Amino acid sequence: MSDFPITIYHNPACGTSRNTLAMIKAAGYTPTVVEYLKTGWTEAQLNALLTGSGLTARALLREKGTPAADLGLLDPARSDADLLAAMIAHPILVNRPIVVTPKGTKLCRPSEAVLDLLERKPDSFTKEDGDVVIPG
Repeated sequence: MSDFPITIYHNPACGTSRNTLAMIKAAGYTPTVVEYLKTGWTEAQLNALLTGSGLTARALLREKGTPAADLGLLDPARSDADLLAAMIAHPILVNRPIVVTPKGTKLCRPSEAVLDLLERKPDSFTKEDGDVVIPG
Protein backbone atom coordinates (compact mmCIF):
# COMPACT_ATOMS: atom_id res chain seq x y z
CA MET A 1 0.00 0.00 0.00
CA SER A 2 1.22 3.47 -0.85
CA ASP A 3 2.12 5.91 1.90
CA PHE A 4 -0.33 8.25 0.15
CA PRO A 5 -3.25 6.02 -0.82
CA ILE A 6 -5.70 7.33 -3.39
CA THR A 7 -9.06 5.82 -4.31
CA ILE A 8 -11.07 7.08 -7.25
CA TYR A 9 -14.69 6.08 -7.74
CA HIS A 10 -14.57 6.07 -11.51
CA ASN A 11 -16.84 5.79 -14.53
CA PRO A 12 -14.67 5.15 -17.60
CA ALA A 13 -17.46 6.46 -19.88
CA CYS A 14 -17.19 9.92 -18.27
CA GLY A 15 -14.65 12.39 -19.66
CA THR A 16 -14.31 14.23 -16.34
CA SER A 17 -13.62 10.94 -14.59
CA ARG A 18 -11.06 9.90 -17.23
CA ASN A 19 -9.30 13.28 -16.96
CA THR A 20 -9.22 13.06 -13.17
CA LEU A 21 -7.73 9.56 -13.24
CA ALA A 22 -5.16 10.60 -15.85
CA MET A 23 -4.21 13.66 -13.76
CA ILE A 24 -3.64 11.45 -10.70
CA LYS A 25 -1.44 9.13 -12.76
CA ALA A 26 0.42 12.09 -14.31
CA ALA A 27 1.34 13.14 -10.76
CA GLY A 28 3.01 9.74 -10.32
CA TYR A 29 0.37 7.92 -8.30
CA THR A 30 -1.14 4.50 -8.83
CA PRO A 31 -4.64 4.87 -7.40
CA THR A 32 -7.12 2.22 -6.46
CA VAL A 33 -9.79 2.48 -9.15
CA VAL A 34 -13.32 1.48 -8.22
CA GLU A 35 -15.61 1.17 -11.22
CA TYR A 36 -18.75 1.66 -9.18
CA LEU A 37 -21.09 0.87 -12.08
CA LYS A 38 -19.69 -2.68 -11.91
CA THR A 39 -19.27 -3.02 -8.14
CA GLY A 40 -22.31 -1.04 -7.01
CA TRP A 41 -22.61 0.87 -3.76
CA THR A 42 -23.41 0.06 -0.17
CA GLU A 43 -25.13 2.43 2.20
CA ALA A 44 -22.01 2.45 4.40
CA GLN A 45 -19.80 3.45 1.43
CA LEU A 46 -22.08 6.27 0.39
CA ASN A 47 -22.45 7.55 3.95
CA ALA A 48 -18.65 7.53 4.39
CA LEU A 49 -18.22 9.50 1.15
CA LEU A 50 -20.89 11.99 2.18
CA THR A 51 -19.33 12.44 5.61
CA GLY A 52 -15.82 12.78 4.17
CA SER A 53 -16.81 15.25 1.48
CA GLY A 54 -19.32 17.26 3.48
CA LEU A 55 -21.84 16.83 0.65
CA THR A 56 -25.50 15.99 1.01
CA ALA A 57 -27.08 13.08 -0.83
CA ARG A 58 -28.86 15.61 -3.06
CA ALA A 59 -25.54 17.28 -3.95
CA LEU A 60 -24.12 13.87 -4.92
CA LEU A 61 -27.14 12.99 -7.06
CA ARG A 62 -26.38 13.01 -10.78
CA GLU A 63 -29.31 14.16 -12.89
CA LYS A 64 -27.89 14.24 -16.42
CA GLY A 65 -27.99 10.90 -18.23
CA THR A 66 -29.67 9.10 -15.34
CA PRO A 67 -33.18 7.98 -14.38
CA ALA A 68 -33.31 10.59 -11.56
CA ALA A 69 -36.27 12.49 -13.05
CA ASP A 70 -38.17 9.32 -14.00
CA LEU A 71 -37.74 8.04 -10.44
CA GLY A 72 -39.10 11.28 -8.97
CA LEU A 73 -35.80 12.04 -7.25
CA LEU A 74 -35.72 15.68 -8.32
CA ASP A 75 -38.63 16.42 -5.98
CA PRO A 76 -37.08 18.43 -3.11
CA ALA A 77 -39.35 16.60 -0.67
CA ARG A 78 -37.49 13.33 -1.27
CA SER A 79 -35.38 12.47 1.76
CA ASP A 80 -31.68 11.66 1.85
CA ALA A 81 -32.67 8.09 2.75
CA ASP A 82 -34.78 7.92 -0.43
CA LEU A 83 -31.90 9.25 -2.51
CA LEU A 84 -29.38 6.85 -0.99
CA ALA A 85 -31.67 3.88 -1.56
CA ALA A 86 -32.07 4.94 -5.21
CA MET A 87 -28.28 5.34 -5.58
CA ILE A 88 -27.76 1.81 -4.28
CA ALA A 89 -30.38 0.46 -6.67
CA HIS A 90 -29.10 2.58 -9.60
CA PRO A 91 -25.34 3.29 -9.19
CA ILE A 92 -25.40 5.67 -12.20
CA LEU A 93 -27.24 8.16 -9.96
CA VAL A 94 -24.02 8.97 -8.08
CA ASN A 95 -22.09 11.87 -9.55
CA ARG A 96 -18.46 11.26 -10.38
CA PRO A 97 -15.59 11.07 -9.99
CA ILE A 98 -15.18 10.95 -6.23
CA VAL A 99 -11.59 10.86 -4.99
CA VAL A 100 -10.42 9.94 -1.50
CA THR A 101 -6.88 10.69 -0.28
CA PRO A 102 -5.32 11.40 3.13
CA LYS A 103 -6.04 15.09 2.36
CA GLY A 104 -9.79 14.53 2.05
CA THR A 105 -12.72 13.36 -0.03
CA LYS A 106 -14.04 15.36 -2.95
CA LEU A 107 -16.38 15.20 -5.90
CA CYS A 108 -13.87 16.24 -8.56
CA ARG A 109 -15.94 18.33 -10.94
CA PRO A 110 -14.13 19.94 -12.67
CA SER A 111 -11.34 17.37 -12.90
CA GLU A 112 -8.64 19.79 -11.73
CA ALA A 113 -10.35 19.85 -8.32
CA VAL A 114 -8.37 16.67 -7.64
CA LEU A 115 -5.19 18.73 -7.38
CA ASP A 116 -6.27 19.94 -3.92
CA LEU A 117 -6.21 16.31 -2.75
CA LEU A 118 -2.70 15.45 -3.96
CA GLU A 119 0.67 15.90 -2.22
CA ARG A 120 2.48 16.20 -5.53
CA LYS A 121 1.04 17.53 -8.75
CA PRO A 122 1.93 17.13 -12.41
CA ASP A 123 3.90 20.06 -13.87
CA SER A 124 1.11 20.44 -16.40
CA PHE A 125 -1.69 18.32 -17.77
CA THR A 126 -3.62 18.37 -21.03
CA LYS A 127 -7.24 17.30 -20.79
CA GLU A 128 -8.96 15.21 -23.46
CA ASP A 129 -10.49 18.38 -24.93
CA GLY A 130 -7.07 20.03 -25.26
CA ASP A 131 -7.39 22.37 -22.27
CA VAL A 132 -4.07 22.66 -20.43
CA VAL A 133 -4.08 22.65 -16.63
CA ILE A 134 -1.04 24.17 -14.92
CA PRO A 135 -1.24 23.58 -11.17
CA GLY A 136 -0.73 26.70 -9.07
